[in-house]
Amino acid sequence: MTATTTTDPNQKGAALEAFAQQYPNSVVREDALEGAMAEYQKAGNAAKSAQVANTLAQANPNNMAALAVLVYGKRQAAGQATNPAAQQQMMTEASNLAQRGLTALQGRAKPEGMSDADFQKREQIFSVIFNGAIGQSAFLNKDYNSAQTHLLEAVKNNGNDANDVYPLALAYLTAKPPTDQAQLNGLWFIARAANLAPSVAAIAEFGKKSYNKFHGSDEGWDQLVAQAKNSPLPPAGFTITKYIPPSPADQAAAMVAKGNFTDMGFGEWIFILTSGNQPAADMIWGKIKGKMLKFQGRVTEPSSSELGLAVTADGIDAKKTEVKVAMNPALKSAPAAGIDYQLQAVPVSYTPNPFLMNMDQGTPIGSSAAKKGTATKKKTTSKKKKSTR
Repeated sequence: MTATTTTDPNQKGAALEAFAQQYPNSVVREDALEGAMAEYQKAGNAAKSAQVANTLAQANPNNMAALAVLVYGKRQAAGQATNPAAQQQMMTEASNLAQRGLTALQGRAKPEGMSDADFQKREQIFSVIFNGAIGQSAFLNKDYNSAQTHLLEAVKNNGNDANDVYPLALAYLTAKPPTDQAQLNGLWFIARAANLAPSVAAIAEFGKKSYNKFHGSDEGWDQLVAQAKNSPLPPAGFTITKYIPPSPADQAAAMVAKGNFTDMGFGEWIFILTSGNQPAADMIWGKIKGKMLKFQGRVTEPSSSELGLAVTADGIDAKKTEVKVAMNPALKSAPAAGIDYQLQAVPVSYTPNPFLMNMDQGTPIGSSAAKKGTATKKKTTSKKKKSTR
């Protein structure tokens, strides 16, 4: 009677909690505790609400309201945690309770006196809380399939909560291996999350970057954000044109079409010669075969008669011989492996795979050429003047 006549939610919660403690065997004890928990929630007293929820869950491990309060509270606490290990631990606890809640939710009978509409609404709320927590925990554990399944179920029942929409987007976008459908779903939900949390600029920035990576440019991103603003789920047939990079053969054709052969170096020549585009390779080879070329490489195979060199950044990193140069005349001493060496030589043949170009008439130039000795000046003697008598 005290609880029913009190308007202050904290006082009302305390009265209902006191009744449950005083009459532990009462048939309405569980109802009284649920009422107390609800009143504490109204008052914003999360600590007391969680305390009563724990009491309820001990009395009835399948009490939906108690499990929902505990799961929701643990997920909020995890979101505020700065320690990743503590965050993951709290989410694991929330997920375990939520799994129990989902199991108990299946086939649950409507309480006596509750309307169908109220029952359906309450079931949806429980489903959102439980699936959201399970999905968030799965995402933290990199179980992307489970994260997608549970978070999507939460979003279907409530598409306006960025706390579920954003991790759902990440679960799709970071899944390994990436699939086109997962990327499309992820792009929709990241655009939706950008609408739901406009103050968090990082969400929109990450979404735009992900869109650019998939589409090849950010053209259409703003339209996607506008489309997702009023639609929680992607429409039927939703798609985005995927960027497919040109093949090496296509790239070689484009490089040759520019015609700037004089600006090319070994990196471009080797790329075209190994691209699989034979007409482009033949054209480039016709431009450089038999021509005296000046270049620098890093010695990979020292020799006074035939030097092996790496001439591209990748070749240098891998210490891979890409060019063999027959030196003419032979060097007096071979340069050490690993040094950069300047020379000139004439291409005579190549094999595309694995790539190796053979050159001859090699001679060192620049700083690699042998230094000439300094000429010595002759000593001069002063002539004696003839004496006159």
